[in-house]
Amino acid sequence: MLVLIVAIAAFLIVRAVPAFREAGLGFFTENDWFPDAVPAQFGIAALAFGTVLSSVLALILAVPVALGSALFLTELAPPRIGRWTGYLLDLLAAVPSVVYGLWGVYFLVPKLTGVSRFLDDNLGFIPLFDSRSNTYGRSVFAASVVLAIMILPIIAAIAREVFRQVPRADREAALAIGATRWETIRLAVLPYSRSGIVGAVMLGLGRALGETIAVALVLAASFKIDFHIFEPGGNTIAANIATKFGEAGVQGRQALIASGLVLFAITLVVNVVARSVVYRSGIAAEGKP
Repeated sequence: MLVLIVAIAAFLIVRAVPAFREAGLGFFTENDWFPDAVPAQFGIAALAFGTVLSSVLALILAVPVALGSALFLTELAPPRIGRWTGYLLDLLAAVPSVVYGLWGVYFLVPKLTGVSRFLDDNLGFIPLFDSRSNTYGRSVFAASVVLAIMILPIIAAIAREVFRQVPRADREAALAIGATRWETIRLAVLPYSRSGIVGAVMLGLGRALGETIAVALVLAASFKIDFHIFEPGGNTIAANIATKFGEAGVQGRQALIASGLVLFAITLVVNVVARSVVYRSGIAAEGKP
């Protein structure tokens, strides 16, 4: 596995070097994307911003629902209902991303217009929810909702398995001292499962960061840094690679590979941080210094 990761990194670095030489430090600060123009002008600032913003919003939307459903299915629902409902939830992970994208464009985006307008009218004083043009459509918000639905079954499935690993004796001990069902979950289930929950969330984040087709279909691609999530536009590194690679020239493909290298690095950093958090949580749970 390590050899494969090194091989992928080496390939990306070799193919990306010409693009880094052409763009210089502007590759990390420039918003526009015209790598095949004369003179070339391209950078990933807006793409990296859109990637991180949409993925973080997707986590904010998906994690409470995923953990809540996992807790319900393992701690509250009757075994038969919990088992079949869990199977149905897992089926969401089997739906191809292009189907999510088509569903998002033709069904979800129109339905989100009312939600976006409501949040704009009531929370518009917060820049994140303010639509300056009063237009709603293929936006970062819509892409985040689609991503949230796509990563929800991954987080929920892992969380369910983690919650099932909690020793039965811990639950019974909490109930024996008079704890309510919620207090049992809070005192016995969640602390024991902390490291597993972090791992599930990070896996969901990795899926959101790398999603391509669904995001490419839902977003009205634009190259700008904008915190107004209801404004049509936005883009991500993965979606930009998927939509631009076929029509790109030699330098354009080198630039796309360079952006892929940055996405690879971001994903690698996220996984390293997650591994560190899981390790520290495991030590804390065991009571080691």
